[in-house]
Amino acid sequence: MKLFIDTANIEEIKTVSTWGIIEGVTTNPSLIAKEGRKLVDVIKEITSLIHGPISAEVKEGLSEDMLEEAFTYARMHPNITIKVPMTLEGIKATSRLSALNIKTNVTLVFSVPQAMMAAKAGATFVSPFMGRLDDDLKDPEAGYRLLEDIRVAFDNYGIETQIIAASIRHPLHVEQAALAGSDIATIPFRVFQEMVVHPLTTKGLEIFRNAQK
Repeated sequence: MKLFIDTANIEEIKTVSTWGIIEGVTTNPSLIAKEGRKLVDVIKEITSLIHGPISAEVKEGLSEDMLEEAFTYARMHPNITIKVPMTLEGIKATSRLSALNIKTNVTLVFSVPQAMMAAKAGATFVSPFMGRLDDDLKDPEAGYRLLEDIRVAFDNYGIETQIIAASIRHPLHVEQAALAGSDIATIPFRVFQEMVVHPLTTKGLEIFRNAQK
């Protein structure tokens, strides 16, 4: 499973770029807004740090408007992936972009039928939202089951669209994504910091340090 970082914070991206494990970046308008910067400027800087797919999200609306915005981002760098909302207009835009060999990431996916529509439109990636589904259904395994079901559906028909486990809230979500067969997990910086920690690791390191005194 590939590991992407879900952020628009350049300092976080600079940090993770030194780890040698990050293979892509996902951003969205709310993350960009928190940084108080223009999307175009942020994307340009990210392309200099991470050599993998970088999702730039278009505003929800008519397909023609989304396409116009998408072309602006796609011209910026060959690694740009256009992040498109899961709507009928988004599906239309995805079909058009896919026909032009522009990579797409259909976001806000919460069901197998949505994932199938995105795949049929030629989406490069689909992004099921684990945390939001867990919260909505008040079920800590709802997102996990959705990933499993999409994996089965795609495998049934040899669909090549890759699954990005998104809306990851904690390390357990990363574990669930891996066990469900997701191709990618896009993870906030905070969760990466939590992933490296385990009580037994901490205890073992303490023992080693004491033995060296």
